[in-house]
Amino acid sequence: MRLRPLIITGLALSMLGIGVPAWSATDPRSCNDLLSSDTPAYVVCNWMATPEEAADIARFWLENDGENMKEADPYFVGVDCDEAENACDPNLEGDGQLRGDGDPDVEGAEDGGTPECEQGGDSCYVNGSGVTQAEKTAAEQTETGKGAKTAQDAGMRVWIDAELADDWKTGKLEEAAKKVAALAAQDDVAGIRFSSQVGYNKVLGTADEMDKFVAEAAKALRTAVPGKKLGVHTVVPIFGCGGHEQCKTEIAKKHPQLDPDRIGAWLKRGLVDQLTLDNGHLSSEYTAYGIDAAQAQRNQWIQVRARAWDMYGQIGAEDAGFTAPGASKLTEEQAGKAIGERVAAVLQSDAAETVTLWTRWQDQQGTVNRVLGEKLADNATWEQLKKLGAVKARLATVYDPATPEVDPAADLKKLSEVFGQVYVRAS
Repeated sequence: MRLRPLIITGLALSMLGIGVPAWSATDPRSCNDLLSSDTPAYVVCNWMATPEEAADIARFWLENDGENMKEADPYFVGVDCDEAENACDPNLEGDGQLRGDGDPDVEGAEDGGTPECEQGGDSCYVNGSGVTQAEKTAAEQTETGKGAKTAQDAGMRVWIDAELADDWKTGKLEEAAKKVAALAAQDDVAGIRFSSQVGYNKVLGTADEMDKFVAEAAKALRTAVPGKKLGVHTVVPIFGCGGHEQCKTEIAKKHPQLDPDRIGAWLKRGLVDQLTLDNGHLSSEYTAYGIDAAQAQRNQWIQVRARAWDMYGQIGAEDAGFTAPGASKLTEEQAGKAIGERVAAVLQSDAAETVTLWTRWQDQQGTVNRVLGEKLADNATWEQLKKLGAVKARLATVYDPATPEVDPAADLKKLSEVFGQVYVRAS
C-alpha cells in the first residue's frame, strides 16, 4: 500500500482555486476507503498491487508445495575458478576462496582490520576522504561550521553554500574546494552547493568555461568528500518563453551560454545531484513579448518537466521576491496570494521538488532586505509562510552566520519555523 501526498497545501489551493485531482472511487487501485475520516484532502492511497493481484502473486510462489520457489535459483554474478572450464587470471586480487555472508574476507577482518596509515595517522580514513581529521576539526570551529551545527540542532537539513567560480578563474580551485570540503565533512551535512548564478553573473563568460568549471569543481569536491551531494544554481532564461518563437530567438542571442541542453548535461553526466533554477528573473525578462511573470513561471516548469531532469537529480526553484528593504511590506492577502503563485504553484508543477526563499540579504548600497522585521519581528508575510507546514521539508532558505540578524542560534531557530532545509554560507 502506498500513500502519496500531493505537493500542495490547503491554503494555496484555496487561493489558487485549484482542486485536488479526483481519484475515482471505482478505481481498482484506490485504497482511499482505508484512510481515516480526518485524513487531509491532499493525501491519497493507491495499491501498488491490489489485494487480488497480491493473492495471485502469493499463489504463484506457494502452490504445489512451493515448487516455483524451489526452482528459482539465486542470481549469481561471478566465476567459480575451481570449475575446469573457467580460466582465471592468477594475478587477480583476492585468494580465490568463496565466502558466505558474514564471513571475514581476510585474516583479522573480523576485528575491523588495521588500515595502513600515513606517518602520524592524520590521513588514515578508510572511506577515501581527502579531508584530514585536523582539517575537519578546524572547520567545525569556524563561523560556518558552528552555524551548520546550530542549524542541525534546530532540526534543519544543512547544505554548505559556497562560490568556487572565482577561485577556479584564478587557479585556486583545489585550495578552495579543500576548505569547503572540510566544512561539508561534518556529520549530517547533506552536501555542497558550489556556485550560484552560473553563467548568468558573467564570472564565466562562455559555455565552455561553464562546463569546464562545473566538471573540475565536481571532481575536486567528490575526491575530497565522497558521498556528499553537489548542487549548483543557475538561470535558463529561454524556458520562460514557452512557445513564443521571437522570444526564444532574442533570449538565445542575449544569453547564448545558458543553453538548456548544456545545463541538463551536468545532471545527466552525474556532475551535480541538485540543480536549482532562479524564479526571480521571470518577473520582468519577458514583458516585451507579452508574457507576464505567472505565464513565464508556468512556461519554465513545463519545459523542465518535459526534459525529465528529475530523472537525473533533484530540481529546485529559488526566489528572493518575498524580501524588501527593511522588511516585507505585504499584507496578509498579498502574502497569501504570492505564496500561492510563487511557492505552491511551483511545487504543484511537479517539476521543482524544493523552493528556496531568501529571507535576508544586503545590496551593494548596504541596504538590508528582509522578510521578517528587524530583530526577527513577525509580520503578515511570515505568518502566512508559517502555514506551509505541510511542505516544510521542501522549503529551504540561505543563511550567512557571519552577518546575523540577532545571533545564529536565535536566527536559525526562527527560520526553522518555516524551513526544513538551509544553505549555510561559507565565509
